[in-house]
Amino acid sequence: MTDSPVPGLAVVERRVEGALATVICIHGGLDRGGSFARLARRSETFNLVAYDRRGYQGSRSLGPLTLQGHIEDLLAIAERESARGPVIFFGHSFGGVVALGAAIASAASAQLVIAYESPLPWVLHRESSRPVLTKDAAYEAEVFFRRMVSNSAWERLSERERQSRLLDGPALLSDLSSLRTGDVHFDLADLKTPTLYLHGDGIIADYYRALGARLAEVNSVIKVRELAHANHGAHLSSPDQLSMVISETWESLCESA
Repeated sequence: MTDSPVPGLAVVERRVEGALATVICIHGGLDRGGSFARLARRSETFNLVAYDRRGYQGSRSLGPLTLQGHIEDLLAIAERESARGPVIFFGHSFGGVVALGAAIASAASAQLVIAYESPLPWVLHRESSRPVLTKDAAYEAEVFFRRMVSNSAWERLSERERQSRLLDGPALLSDLSSLRTGDVHFDLADLKTPTLYLHGDGIIADYYRALGARLAEVNSVIKVRELAHANHGAHLSSPDQLSMVISETWESLCESA
């Protein structure tokens, strides 16, 4: 744990000698900064900073936050890290929505944005059979975990681990609710930072391909890439591949500058 530019926010970091840039990792729903540990161990040329968004895990006491609030937290961390050198935002799922919003709010906050399977329903809606959200945060947390990970994984969790996930329910409910309002949270045409939208080739790859095509039409700074044999939790299941993509994208950006 390290000192945080946002009081009470749980931040961890891994520094390397002669870092080319600092990768700030922003986690998705019902996740935590610690899930980027595998990626951090493979980041030999980048500093890596990860944090628990408000309402989650080590930052749970701060309570859930709106999308705009999460954007402001990320900008505070980015301001501190920019003093060390270039900054890369890597946002997984909802974390990518935060990263894109921050880059639009402040083009100087990062030199590169990478978003992995980030939901952008106002750009391209995806039909879903999921029921309307309830107000039962613990229930929604369990349903989300079972759907995104698996029923068997939930059953394998210890009682303590289950309770920890359930306590993150209010933050998850806040995230999910913000994406179901029908609001346009920001205009991606305003994005000026070079951006890579990543997705895997899993069961909803067709949707992500269509979304990627739409994003490329909206703004030419957004490039799209599909990762082979990668699922939604690529930072956990495919950290080597993900680390390579981050390095290659940064190298290409530097060469074209």
